[in-house]
This record gives sequence, C-alpha cells and structure tokens, in this order.
Amino acid sequence: MARLQVFLAALWWGSLTAVGFMVVPMLFMHLETPAIAGQMAAKLFSAQTWLALVCGILLLLAAKRENLNRAYTPSPWVITGMLLALLIELAVKPHILARDNMALWHNLGSAFYLLQWLCAGKVLWALCPMRPEPDIAAGLSQID
Repeated sequence: MARLQVFLAALWWGSLTAVGFMVVPMLFMHLETPAIAGQMAAKLFSAQTWLALVCGILLLLAAKRENLNRAYTPSPWVITGMLLALLIELAVKPHILARDNMALWHNLGSAFYLLQWLCAGKVLWALCPMRPEPDIAAGLSQID
C-alpha cells in the first residue's frame, strides 16, 4: 500500500510540475496566438484538476485502509491540495475564460496552483522517508 501512495503522490506532483511549469509555458511560446494557447491551457488545467482529485481521493482511501485499527486523521496537505484544485477549476477558471479582470484572476490562479504544487510536494516528501546513506568510506576501504 505504501508504494501505491508514493506512486499517487509522485503522479500528482509530477503532473503539476510538467503541466504548469513546462507544457503551458511552451504553449504560449509556440502557438500562433495567446488566445489559442489559453484555450489549450484551460483544457490541460481541467485535466490536471481531475487527475489531482483522483490522486487525492485515492491517497486518502489508501491511508484510511492502512490505519483501519487506529484513529485516522486525513492528511491536511492532501485535502488542501484538492480544495485548491477545485478552487482553480470552479472559481478562478470561469473568470479567466470570461476575461474578467485578467491580472487578478490569473495571479490568483497561479498562486493557488503553486500552493497546490507545494501541498502535493509535501505529501510526496512525507511518503518518502530518508534512508541512511551507504557508508562510502567502508566501501572504499574494501577496495584497497
């Protein structure tokens, strides 16, 4: 179950990273007009929202299943990330598509996206505990 959780968190964080920091900026650099790029970006961000929600729900269910015999408190990072994804999709996106005060809504959407990225990153970080570094000196002494 732990591997599934790591996979889901990595998928969520990695997809946010790829879409928000690589794909969408490239759309605006390479498509003919900002309007075309914006329409495509809106579709990508919608797909990203649904991926985030599916990953979040599955992460919560996997954690619940892992803690059947103990008291369970859902991860505030997963819940916050999911709420941010929904806010972007349901509250921010309609204003951007309507071209209503673009600077405000675009900046707010970008801030929510960055916060969601940080939440997903925190979840991934928490699921991947540090392993002790191998003793390099001991390995080198055996070579001599």
